Parts: sequence; C-alpha cells; structure tokens
Amino acid sequence: MNLDFDSCYSAVVAKDSRFDGYFYSGVTSTGIYCRPSCPAVTPKKANMTFHVTAAAAQQSGFRACKRCSPDASPGSAQWRARSDTAARAMRLISDGLVDRVGVSGLASHLGYSPRQLQRICMSELGAEPLALARAQRAHTARLLIETTTLSMTKISTASGFSSVRQFNDTVGAIYAATPTQLRMSSKHHRVSSARGDVNVRLAFRQPFHLQGLFGHLVATAVRGVESWSNNTYRRTMSLDFGGAIVELSPKDSYVACHLELDDMRDLTSAVSRCRSLLDLDADPVAIDADLARDPVMRRIVRRGGGRRIPGTVDAAEWAVRVVLGQQVSTAAARTHAWRLTQALGVPLRAPRDGLTHYFPSSAAIADAHDDLLAMPQRRRDTLRNIATLLAKGELDLSPGADRLAVRNQLMSLTGIGPWSYEQILMRGLGEPDAFFASDLGVLQAAKHLKIASSVASLERASERWRPWRSYAVQYLWSLGDHAINSLPSSTLTKDLTP
Repeated sequence: MNLDFDSCYSAVVAKDSRFDGYFYSGVTSTGIYCRPSCPAVTPKKANMTFHVTAAAAQQSGFRACKRCSPDASPGSAQWRARSDTAARAMRLISDGLVDRVGVSGLASHLGYSPRQLQRICMSELGAEPLALARAQRAHTARLLIETTTLSMTKISTASGFSSVRQFNDTVGAIYAATPTQLRMSSKHHRVSSARGDVNVRLAFRQPFHLQGLFGHLVATAVRGVESWSNNTYRRTMSLDFGGAIVELSPKDSYVACHLELDDMRDLTSAVSRCRSLLDLDADPVAIDADLARDPVMRRIVRRGGGRRIPGTVDAAEWAVRVVLGQQVSTAAARTHAWRLTQALGVPLRAPRDGLTHYFPSSAAIADAHDDLLAMPQRRRDTLRNIATLLAKGELDLSPGADRLAVRNQLMSLTGIGPWSYEQILMRGLGEPDAFFASDLGVLQAAKHLKIASSVASLERASERWRPWRSYAVQYLWSLGDHAINSLPSSTLTKDLTP
C-alpha cells in the first residue's frame, strides 16, 4: 500500500491521533519509530520515513519509541474492513496463526505458496509474514513482561519465540532494552501468574458509543457463558491451547481487559478476539462521515456517533447461535442457547460471576441427540448441518476467511437465508457491509424514517450506505425500543433466567 508522504507528515505535525495504527513514522536521525500522535518534538521532514505496519518499521531497522509505545496503538481499520489477501493474512497473524502453524501453514490456509504470500505482504504491508509475526510476538512478550510475574523463559515460550536467545535479541532490537530492564522500568501493576492472569489496556478511536455496543452484547448473551455486573462484561472462551475467562470494563479512553488463561500461548489470540468482539479497530470518524452523506442517516449519527459492530470471540459459536435465533425472539434464542450449553458445554472447574460453562463445540452439537435440540425439524437439520461442516473444517469461519466465499457457501445451504448469512458475516467475521433488510427492527426503523416501505425497497435504498451497511444497521437498530440500546443495572445472571 502506498503512503502519501505529505499527508502523513501533516498528520504527524498535527499530532493527529486518528491516524494512530494507520501508519508509523520512522526518524532516521534517531532510529526510532512512533505513532503519528507522539508528543515528542516533530523531527525534520528530511529525516522522516513512513511505514504501513509496525513490522515494516522494525524490518527497516527502527526501534519502538518508549514515549508513545507505537506497537500498542489501535489497530488499522483497513485490516478488518478489507477482504483481500493481505488483510486476511494480517487478521490471521494477529490471531496467532503463524505461531501455531508457521508461515507455510499461513500460506496454505490462504491458498498461496509461501513465496507468493511473501511478495503480497511485502507489497501491501511493507514486511514479510515472518516479520509481521515477529512484531506480534514482541508486543505479546512486552505485555507479559510488564503485567505478569512469569519468568522470562515462560514468557519466551508463551510469546511464540523458538528460543530464549531469539526472545532476548528481538526484545532488545525493538525496545532498546533487555526484558529485565523493561520489567524494572514498567509502571504497570503486575498480577500473579499462578492462574495465567494478564491485564491489558485495549485502545480504541473516539467516539465510542459503549451503551450501544455493550448493551447489544448483554441483551443477546448466553447465560452461563456470558455475564454483566459492576460495569464489566465477562465471558468464557475456548482457544487453541485451553480455555480462558475475559473481563472487559469500558473506560474513558480504553477498555480494561483482564484475562485468565489456561495456557499463556493463547494470549495473542485472546487479545485479538477481544478487539474483534468490541470492534475496537474501527475508524468511527470516517465511517460516520461516509454515512452522514445521506441526510436521513446524518440525523441519526448526530444523535450518538461512534457505533460499533457487536462481534464475537468465536465465529463458529455465533453461526450456531444465529440458527438458534431463526424466527424466534431474542429471549427465546438465549433460552435455546442456554439449554444447549447446559447439556453439551464443558463446565468450568470453578464457576463464578455468573459463568458456568464454555459454549459447546461444533462437534458436540453435530452429534447431539434430537431430544436436546428442541426446535422444528427444519431448523434442527440446519443446525446439525452447519455444525457438521464447522466440525469437519468444511466451512471456514476463521478470522482470515474469504468473506465472499463464505457468503456464497452459506447461501447454498438449505435453511440459511439472507438474515442468517448476513448476521454470520456481520457479527461473526466483522464484515462492514453486511445488510439484512428483512430484520424486523431494521425494517421498522426504515419505515419510521420513510426510507423504504418494504424489504425490496430497503435493499435498494441501502446501496447508498456502502461500504458501511453493517454500521447503518447499528444506527437503525438504535431507534428501536429494545434492550440492545441500553445497559442493565442488574446482573446478567438475573436478566437471563429462562
């Protein structure tokens, strides 16, 4: 991807935080790279270079600024929004796939040879896949160094490094400090690593409409898997190496994330999925500006901008929940999911804060007895079919999935209509341009605003909101009298009693 030098330099001069994560500035006179909003003195124009990723800056020999911590800036929205190979690769690298299967495994997953993928990444991202993964490992290592009491040997393994020497060399090259020096200079409160505890601050761009986001997560939550109390959303997660519990508490300028991991090797994936769950890499200013070109949408945006897509930590889980919610109320869908969780989900060793189980695996649902699937036969067949495809790996809903291929595959399945596959794409894969005109809340809002009077006319009218129709859905939903638009004062455990 090409970066316009003058535009980037103007953003650095203005110290514009909106561009944090979109590009990184390298200073040749100091050998340091920063985020655009770094409060340090603006260097001479002749001494500046610009890079599309932190890995590209690191690969060019720059080390991270200690003042602005550029590797901790919000992620670039384009890697979530774009559907090309480079963006899919970035999403998979962020999810830790290279640490699990290597660059050859990443290339195979994307349908390319390692050499082809390397050329694509160098052209679009300014760095090779291994360098991108190395930058991810270094950031994970820094989190563990500064927020836990884990030994450096365990941190090296948990971060994905093949050896302690590689870990020491990489940390030293990127942060200009040894791991021990990073720990000694850190102002973070370190938590005991006995349970795999990690505290992370998840950055985002303003504005951030937290009631609309967390309200939606709470209103659609599954009892036992998710809970809400004391301004904190909690849920269980099943990851590659073990289970996890996450607690997310919205603050003024970040979301406080507390993770309890069975295996520290899941940290990279867990953080990435929490960011996806809350759509924290979105650029709300750009999205709202595009939507506000429509006079009708402009009025809604002005009432409360910064809407996010309520996501998921597991797209396969969300696909199952979408089928459970077909042609029933939100409350009925939650009840179906809770009963399925009670029967097939793995229980926590020590239930707490309303959390009792992990959501059942696709394999467990595919093999479930009919008595456990209390729903019409057609929907039962649809549920069992999609669960079987997921369990066998014949339906790819990973972070790097080809969204167009997923849409086409879902469209071909019996029992999966537009409402279902667009829901799976929007909340499961973070597709920014999903739209389901047949949704009752969306259609009612459109009729109220005199945008359209039918599903067909609303489909046509939605063309003017591309490529952000998923966000248009959030704004249309915000007009309804529904629990998704506010946060409950009581705990979720009570709210979700069937």
